[in-house]
Amino acid sequence: MSQNIEIEFKNMLTQEEFQLLRIHFKIEPEQFKKQINHYFDTNSFSLKDKGSALRIREKGSSFEMTLKQPAEQGLLETNQMLTASEAEDALSSGKLPEGEVKNAVSKLLPDTNSLNYFGSLTTVRAEVEYKDGLLVLDHSYYLNTEDYELEYEVTNESEGYKVFSKLLEELKIPLRPTDNKIKRFYAKKYNLLQE
Repeated sequence: MSQNIEIEFKNMLTQEEFQLLRIHFKIEPEQFKKQINHYFDTNSFSLKDKGSALRIREKGSSFEMTLKQPAEQGLLETNQMLTASEAEDALSSGKLPEGEVKNAVSKLLPDTNSLNYFGSLTTVRAEVEYKDGLLVLDHSYYLNTEDYELEYEVTNESEGYKVFSKLLEELKIPLRPTDNKIKRFYAKKYNLLQE
């Protein structure tokens, strides 16, 4: 089983700020890689109500299923690699393949068969090592929407926040409250009220 704690800071960007960061970090167009997140939940959003999210991430010909759930610090991620046919089955039926992710989901939901596939969000992403963390520049497309986002993944929350805040300040990018991609996707698809 692959589990890890994810600590990251996020900030929505304008297209101009996205380009500014791309130039600032000398990120070339070929450094951006495409990935597709396929999202799952129950019709009553049982996972969302528990602060959790379930996705299959497709990168090229590889598929990874991830459950994110609240942890004392950051988010606990449970990851499982899938074959193409396991991913196709989950997308077409909503049924999860056996394994660690299904086991973790079953602790949150009494019936994992109540899961449905809700849709996908495509991201073109570039990653840069930056001051003991990973800086991620994302351009996402979903439901006739485009958005731009900066993420900073770290192991030390307080130090990471200082570095992230200082970078935004130096580049004169305002700090903006930023929901994660799955919340933005659901808000757009179902006009859910932001919490």
